[in-house]
Amino acid sequence: MHMPNDFLSFFLSWMSAPRRVGAIAPSGAALADLITREISASTGPILELGPGTGAFTYKLLKRGVRQQDLTLIEYGSDFMKILQMRFPNARVLWMDAGRLTTERLYDGAPVGAVVSGLPLLNMSTRKVVSIIGGAFSYVRPGGAFYQFTYGMSCPVPRPVLDRLGLRATLVDRAMLNVPPAAVYKLTRRPQMKLATRSPAPDDSTPVGPEPMLSRV
Repeated sequence: MHMPNDFLSFFLSWMSAPRRVGAIAPSGAALADLITREISASTGPILELGPGTGAFTYKLLKRGVRQQDLTLIEYGSDFMKILQMRFPNARVLWMDAGRLTTERLYDGAPVGAVVSGLPLLNMSTRKVVSIIGGAFSYVRPGGAFYQFTYGMSCPVPRPVLDRLGLRATLVDRAMLNVPPAAVYKLTRRPQMKLATRSPAPDDSTPVGPEPMLSRV
């Protein structure tokens, strides 16, 4: 549930910085259901980017994720007190998600899923690379980055996916959301090796450029 002032908080933040906030109103229940659909208590630590007033965060808790396993990255100072009040046992950090590469949020890479409410379409390619690349530095093998969009296609451009070695798949569309939204899942591409080359003894062995064999 949202408190009555959620809409007002979002609207005022959007009025003051529409490109940064990206949404006039909190995300609806249909979108919150969709973006958290594949996440459960066993997913492990969750990194949430741009949680706003916590629409996705509430749903993550309903999926069985513990507050202690949540790290919330929020740049909007208007939302910080709301998040700290609603999720007192979560780690709430006031920072730009573009700095994920320079901050060490975890020891190693334990994160099972990243949930992003950031308006990537409003950002420069360089910023998107910093955010997604930084997030994946904490994501364990098999983990995923979930991003929603109001657009008709993946909000992460193909050159960015290629540069980061990722592929994007459509999870589904939340047509009941206002406005309708889609959720995409970003995962690492499998490391496919040419059959003509003998297997390397370990992944640290340097190799020359190889053709991209996997597809988005």
